[in-house]
Amino acid sequence: MKKHLQVIGMVCPFPLVEAEQAMRELSPGQELVIDFDCTQATESLPRWAVKHGHQVVSFEQTGDAQWQITIRKGAAG
Repeated sequence: MKKHLQVIGMVCPFPLVEAEQAMRELSPGQELVIDFDCTQATESLPRWAVKHGHQVVSFEQTGDAQWQITIRKGAAG
């Protein structure tokens, strides 16, 4: 199962706050797909994922200032 989270237009730290909340709703192995445009989140989201035992499955730029990251929930998270 994949959950999609749209945080386009939100300034940091809100994309990360929303991601943390959405990840709590998932079971280990499920994926969270986040579309965002906050430049700071290009560093904070992957760093947060790894720190909490999740796996960054994909991370790509989808527009001039937009990105999409897919994070698979880890067993510890």
